[in-house]
Order: sequence, then C-alpha cells, then structure tokens
Amino acid sequence: MKKLLLTAAVTLAMPFAAQAGADFVEGDKTFAGEAELGATLTTGNTDTSSFKARLGLKQELGNWENAYLLEGLYKEDSGENTAKRYYAGIQGDYKFDEKNYMYVTANYEVDPFTGFDYKAVGSAGYGHKFIDNGRTFLSAEIGPGYIYKKLDDEQSLALGYDTEDSVVAHGALNFSYEITESSKFTQLFVADYGDSLEGRSESALTANIIGALAMKFAVIVRYNSEPLEDFKSTDTETNMTLLYAF
Repeated sequence: MKKLLLTAAVTLAMPFAAQAGADFVEGDKTFAGEAELGATLTTGNTDTSSFKARLGLKQELGNWENAYLLEGLYKEDSGENTAKRYYAGIQGDYKFDEKNYMYVTANYEVDPFTGFDYKAVGSAGYGHKFIDNGRTFLSAEIGPGYIYKKLDDEQSLALGYDTEDSVVAHGALNFSYEITESSKFTQLFVADYGDSLEGRSESALTANIIGALAMKFAVIVRYNSEPLEDFKSTDTETNMTLLYAF
C-alpha cells in the first residue's frame, strides 16, 4: 500500500513539475499566499493553551492554477493534550477556458482523536466556475477518488484490522463574496461518498485591519456518517485568527 501511495503521489506531481519547468523558463508565473495564526493561553487556577496555524499558497503557471495548504491545530488542558490535528493538501487545476477546468487533488490528515492515525484522499475530475466577476466567486467540482485510512493501535486490536479504504465520489463547492472593500465571506463544502459519507464545511468572515493584515473568524464542521464506536459523527471548530496576505 505504501508503494501504491508513493506511486500515486509521483504520478500526481508529474504534470505540475513538467508545466512548472516550462513556465519558469518562459517567465510567466504569479504567486500569492495567506498565513494565519491564533493562540489562547490561560494560567492560574486553569492552565490551558491552544494554537491554530494555517498557510495557503496559490500559484499560476500557464494553464495550471496550483494551490497548497498546510494547517495545524493543538490544544492542551492542564498538561493533557485534548486536540491535535495536522493537514496538508495540494490541488492543481488545468484550465480549458475561463470557466472549465480539470482538477487533480490529494490531501493527508492526522487526527488521533478520531481513532485513526491518519487519512489520505486523492481525486481527479471536472470543475466549473459558475461566477467569477471579481466580487463574487462560485465553483463546483466532481470526480472519482480514493480514500485510505490507518487505524490507531487500540482500534486495530478491537476491530481485528488496521486499515480502511474505498473508492469514493468526490465533490466540492467553493463560494466567496466581497461584502465591502475590506471584508469578505467565504464558504467551502467538500464531500467524499464511498462506504460512508465524509464531509467538511468551512464558513469564514475576514475583515481587514490595516494593509495586508486582517482578522478572520471561521467555523469548521467535519462530518462522518459512520464513525468508529464511541466516537461522534460531527466535530466543530470555531476560531479567531490573524491573517496576513502576501
């Protein structure tokens, strides 16, 4: 399985590398990104700490629009780790024209509080931009995919197996609206349907403070229709972070 995942990763990366090499020679490239950071610390009768960090990068290389995302969440209460999640994702969109494109995406997530050591998802398919007028953006994607999950040691012993995998139908909906020149609302839905339905929703409101610095309020909901025993089907995360665009 590790060889299969490595082969898939190399295959996904090949078109990006080839196109990148060609476009770097031509000098036709753009690059932008956003970095977020949020933290809470309390001491005294209650000792708690929580950290949220996120780095998103976007790159245009000829007909390719590439996006890279890194996220990390860590929370500790009275010396005990109560939340930990790490996420890495990459997506490449090959534009056929201004509205239609082919996407290739892969992500890797570590969240030990779900009963799994990690989860990896890959998908490729068709995307369409319904609205893209500078103020409002709406796009949708659909295609086949594959999900692979590694159970932790406790769950492996209890269930008698250590991995779960299935072919899935992958769908995504991405919406953003510029409320004013200094504020913006974004909504993202992602779903993978195979042996179960797994989805992720992120609603966020961003308001500029000064220059490239902004404040972001986000609500993230994760859903699994068939969680492991003793685990809930829905996780929610609400956070306030500082965002710097570059």
